Amino acid sequence: MATSDSDMKLRILTAAKKLFARQGYDGTSVRQICEEAGANVALVSYYFGGKENLLRALFEQFFAGNKMKDNEELLSRPVEGLALLIREIILFGLEDGEMGNIVKQELERSSPRTEIVLVYVSPVWKKIRDLLQQGREQGFFSFDSLDHTLTFVMGAALSFKWHTARSSLMEVTDYDSGVTADHIVKLVMTSLRAPGTKA
Repeated sequence: MATSDSDMKLRILTAAKKLFARQGYDGTSVRQICEEAGANVALVSYYFGGKENLLRALFEQFFAGNKMKDNEELLSRPVEGLALLIREIILFGLEDGEMGNIVKQELERSSPRTEIVLVYVSPVWKKIRDLLQQGREQGFFSFDSLDHTLTFVMGAALSFKWHTARSSLMEVTDYDSGVTADHIVKLVMTSLRAPGTKA
């Protein structure tokens, strides 16, 4: 039975995600990706127009921030929108470690692909910043510095991505990702609450 174009594209994307996460973008060849996917090497050019466009396609396919488009109404409300975004970032980090590694590698190295990554990552953090500001203006959140609060929220949202490195400090090492996300969201939201607002 012949493999459909959509199946083959997904196999190539999945192979690229695995290898980019493990070996880095620069350390991975198109040939290695195609060998991993069981695909002809010419298919990367045929489907994606080259390796860099393959990276873009990875973000189109797998990046959690793409869900923002599906939740515009919820994301217009500061409390619910902020909680949703923090939860999605945590789940993304815990459930798709490969994409998380790719984002981390490209941003830490300030690679030539940083701009590609930022096209997807920046709107999420910009939306979080906007929701924090909006929530403070509407009396839902209380904090002094928007910059410091955004840094705190980013740190909390990304912290459990690397919890395995600190496993000797953890009481439990096999957390359910949904439970973990709920706990961290609750901690962040509680810390931001303005006096007199309901939890």
